[in-house]
Amino acid sequence: MATASVFRPRFVNFGDVRAYLGGIPDYRIQLRPVPGEATEDDVLAVKAREGRSCELIDGILVEKDMATFESRVAFILGVYLELFIEGKHLGVILPGDGMLRLFPKQVRIPDVSFVSRKRMPGQELPKEKIWSLAPDLAVEVLSEGNTEEEMDRKLKEYFQAGTKLVWYVDPQDRTVRVYTSPRKFRLLKEHDTLDGGKVLPGFSLSIKTWFARASDS
Repeated sequence: MATASVFRPRFVNFGDVRAYLGGIPDYRIQLRPVPGEATEDDVLAVKAREGRSCELIDGILVEKDMATFESRVAFILGVYLELFIEGKHLGVILPGDGMLRLFPKQVRIPDVSFVSRKRMPGQELPKEKIWSLAPDLAVEVLSEGNTEEEMDRKLKEYFQAGTKLVWYVDPQDRTVRVYTSPRKFRLLKEHDTLDGGKVLPGFSLSIKTWFARASDS
């Protein structure tokens, strides 16, 4: 995992906090603890006490924002990925509550992620509640509460931490942006096929099939 210096932001008012986080909606920004003072223990406490998933961004708790259909889109993708890696001993697929420490005071929770076995210490599953690992593949299913600035920042963090592949899924347009760097991506549409690239060679999934399954009642 890449290292980064611990940054302690200073805020004068709530508008400063919101702007720092990329203009995200107010309801996602948690005020207890005070922004800038939150820790990983707070991330775990909110999850245990209230069942809510919050990322930790420079000492600020930010609630994940995902509606029901977006959650199902992520779940179905996770199923396809899990079936692909089954028996191959490649690593693990994590669902949308798999917490990953990218840097000190930076905990991200991709909607789906793949962590290769070679990234794991001793090639074994870590025992800690928040894994200190960058995912090889990070998937984010975009929701109404996400902003472009927020997702740009998250994208840069993933690659800085060592992630090799990022998929940004737009469930409304049924498109996927496939990033191999913060500035390089391919836009796939509903009639295209998603593949695992160098991270999961051999994996392929029709985007149309994926969304049809997610929409099936």
